[in-house]
Amino acid sequence: MKKTVLITGASSGFGFQTAVKCAERGFHVIATMRNMDKAKAFFSGDIDEEITRRIEVWPLDVTDSFSLFEFENRVQQTERIDILVNNAGYALGGFVEQVPIEAYRRQFETNLFGVIRVTQAILPIMRRQKSGKIMNVSSVSGLIGFPGLSAYVASKHALEGFSESLRLEMKPFGIDVALIEPGSYQTNIWSSGMELPEEAHNPDSPYADYLKDLWKAMQQGKRSDPGDVSSLMTKLAGKDSLSRLRYPIGPGVRFNIILKRVLPWTWLEKLILSQIRSS
Repeated sequence: MKKTVLITGASSGFGFQTAVKCAERGFHVIATMRNMDKAKAFFSGDIDEEITRRIEVWPLDVTDSFSLFEFENRVQQTERIDILVNNAGYALGGFVEQVPIEAYRRQFETNLFGVIRVTQAILPIMRRQKSGKIMNVSSVSGLIGFPGLSAYVASKHALEGFSESLRLEMKPFGIDVALIEPGSYQTNIWSSGMELPEEAHNPDSPYADYLKDLWKAMQQGKRSDPGDVSSLMTKLAGKDSLSRLRYPIGPGVRFNIILKRVLPWTWLEKLILSQIRSS
């Protein structure tokens, strides 16, 4: 039986690449995106026509109630969904003093509450099937804090806690939940997708020099190939089960997680700040 994978935020980056690779593996792919104009990337002629026939594109804005309502109705008419990849997200930068509380709420609406709403729509189908896999795209920022990214870091920490609870709830129903935890990769979330408050662009800001150092530090990890992450998710989609909760990926990610677990906070603090200053 051909498996169906539903991917949110599939217009670019990890989502787009995972959709294509899953279609190459023979999956029926439901690729959702907020801007349907970007769907043409799947049908531009760069992808084999036989592969594109396995890709179905749905509109979905995970922060819009009407869009979610239409999505939920469409899901109810779907025969089966075997894999859900919650990938939709964006990064909000800026220092706490400069980020309006409304911006924090928008960050959580996408990175956390959007995941919850989509998952709630899919769970009844997976329960009826008595099988399913849910992969929530988190980040190393869901485990390790970083200055200038408090909203993004907080939303990913919340996603980690949500996913831990969800995995325990769903295990008795034959549904596996896992977290994909990439490091810094060259995707739109760190370029055109990065949102900064207006005050962050002020050259007279007390944080201006600090922000420049942070930006240099973040750029260092972007030579990594985002295809590694989509390959991992495609591989996991094809497995019978997800034996682990967390799948960290990226140069130095596992090492940094180990450091967070074993080092006293004062040591870790000095290490992070020294890396930023030396970048």
